[in-house]
Order: sequence, then C-alpha cells, then structure tokens
Amino acid sequence: MKKRLDSDSYHVIVEKGTERPFTGQYNLHFEAGTYHCKACGEALFSDTSKFDSGCGWPSFDQQVGAGKIKEIFDDSHGMRRIEIICANCEGHLGHVFNDGPTETGLRYCVNSLSIDFKPED
Repeated sequence: MKKRLDSDSYHVIVEKGTERPFTGQYNLHFEAGTYHCKACGEALFSDTSKFDSGCGWPSFDQQVGAGKIKEIFDDSHGMRRIEIICANCEGHLGHVFNDGPTETGLRYCVNSLSIDFKPED
C-alpha cells in the first residue's frame, strides 16, 4: 500500500493519523458524485449524504451502502470515540459521531486524505 499512496495519505490511512481541520480538499466540496476509499477504490459515500458540519473535515450522514464501513471502539488520545475504517481494505477513514443534524443522527467525520472523489457521469 505504501507504493500506491503519497506519504500524507499513508500516514492517515495506515498509521491512523489525521489531517489538520479545514485543510482537506473535500471539506467544502459539494459536487455530484461518489467518494471512494483512496487505498482500494471502494465506494463509501455519496454526495447526497454530505453536509457542512463546521468541524473542518468532510462530513456524511450515511455510507453509500450497508457494510461499506466498519466501526471500531477507539480510546486513543484520552477520548472515547468510534473509528471508521473501509470494510474492504481496513484503511482508516476517520470517526463517526451521533451528533449529526439529519434524520440518521450520524456524522461520519472523514479525512480528505483517505478518500478520492469520482464525479457523476
């Protein structure tokens, strides 16, 4: 995987790092299309589930299909959170919180460095 990813994406996806808030290319990106795992290409989120949460990272209220995302308890950095990883390759994406403003109540907080966008045809 190290050969396929740039060093920043590798740090986020494999080493479970994070990008600084408000710096990611997809934070305020609202074009029609699908967001895919940067490591394996699996479709993860649709533009229709994306919203501006004001947190500084791309936010989504649901995955594109059941079973695309795995959730893992994360107690690192003195916090209790739920880490989200790609179910296909187990690459780190970010975290999910239950404070979303839509009917799902979820906010998938994702690093731009862990996803690629494919515009709608």
